[in-house]
Amino acid sequence: MPGFGPPESEAELLRRADALAGEALRVVAARVGMPVPPNLRRHKGWVGALVERALGADAGSRATPDFQRLAIELKTIPVDGRGRPVESTFVCTIPLSEIGDVEWEASWVRRKLARVLWIPVEGDPRIAPGDRRLGTPLLWSPNDEELEALRFDWEELSGLIGRGGLERITGHLGRVLQVRPKARNAAVRRRGRDADGAVIDAPPRGFYLRARFTQSILARHFAIPQR
Repeated sequence: MPGFGPPESEAELLRRADALAGEALRVVAARVGMPVPPNLRRHKGWVGALVERALGADAGSRATPDFQRLAIELKTIPVDGRGRPVESTFVCTIPLSEIGDVEWEASWVRRKLARVLWIPVEGDPRIAPGDRRLGTPLLWSPNDEELEALRFDWEELSGLIGRGGLERITGHLGRVLQVRPKARNAAVRRRGRDADGAVIDAPPRGFYLRARFTQSILARHFAIPQR
């Protein structure tokens, strides 16, 4: 497969990511041998998969951070012309039947967000996928305030799911973290529990970071105006 092998260090990963800054996606795609889709409506994961291959991510579909040896998660983040995120960011799928027994420190949200390589990418839908450009990377770990906000929302939302309140959760709950459906179509189901403890079939859910939270991360490191 064209592309890099896994990076040996954070410094090497950052060098690779810095080298992609300013590149059009079609150029990167040609370099690693990936076709460019005409649009992203049916190819929502294409940008992330492209950057993973270009940087040498080695986790594949395994339940580990994208760069296993470095314990670093990769997140591409679509931004507008002023560098502000245009959508929420998927973190991980929620194990509906087990989430009530998981502690924050062992949670996938905590583990995946411990160290993140953010790669901004032009998110204007009027720009063809191949013409969109990658931005300056940012290697980030949550500070104490961010970590506490994430923990608070995770415990509130996970506790509600664990108590059988899945169907009461909407995208309005959570200050920085929210729960949203995560499935390609409505026929996909996962097992959960209702308020009486009975097993139910429910659409898969995922944890997402709100755009205002990711904007605050980018704004602290780059000259990006707050909304």
